[in-house]
Amino acid sequence: MRGPCSMKFALVNAQRVEAHPGGRGMCPNCNGEVIAKCGAHRVSHWAHRGVRDCDSWAEKETEWHRAWKNKFPADWQEIIQYDGQSGEKHIADVRTPHGLVIEFQHSHLDPLERTKRERFYGNMIWIVDGTRLQRDYPRFNKGKDDFRRTPINGYFLLTFPDQCFPTMWLESSIPVIFDFRGLDESRAPDPFRDGLWCLLPGRAEGSAVVVGMSREQFLQVAPSRPRLIAVQEYLDGLTQWIRGTRAAPRFPGIPGGGWPRRRFKRF
Repeated sequence: MRGPCSMKFALVNAQRVEAHPGGRGMCPNCNGEVIAKCGAHRVSHWAHRGVRDCDSWAEKETEWHRAWKNKFPADWQEIIQYDGQSGEKHIADVRTPHGLVIEFQHSHLDPLERTKRERFYGNMIWIVDGTRLQRDYPRFNKGKDDFRRTPINGYFLLTFPDQCFPTMWLESSIPVIFDFRGLDESRAPDPFRDGLWCLLPGRAEGSAVVVGMSREQFLQVAPSRPRLIAVQEYLDGLTQWIRGTRAAPRFPGIPGGGWPRRRFKRF
């Protein structure tokens, strides 16, 4: 079961402040009192006093989760999103100035809740911890042998995505990026594990579309545009190509790094 939520920032004297030993503050989402939880064996965070949990979607953060958030400016992190019609509000992990929400997911997520989150945030992408289960990377490593190249550098077709990616993400309505490297720096270099792999929503003539990119490419592109990938344009272009239009679709500035040998090419 999901534990109490944890936050990186709380309001102290009306300023967003990170958790520090002995700290007390106010939750920016519900205005409830929070206290700092710090220690050698946990990610420092703010927690509500008692059992109060003001955001039903919030989860206890892992080091992986916090490390990804820290790749973005502090004022993009933990941004409250509010639906003026329903009054519903949730804390987005990251929201860029262009309005793109990035959610980092380590724990198992029920498909119904995943769908609710995608509908609420709208313009968003997932980044999933592909190291949570031991079988996830071996499955991907085996399944990638069925990747079929396309004319678009870094874009591949896959007939049976369930043989490559976790089932819970196959029907997502937004792009899902898998991080199979995680925080373990002791592993030997592996161009497939070291990169990021994005499963696009929808299908091109029945085939899933997978995009390979480096971490550097993602961190450069994601903050620079409202959408990471114009999904429907690529699906349409690849569909035309599959049906016999041999001219390669041209999309300038696309994220995608080609088939890695030693490392991904820049796009």
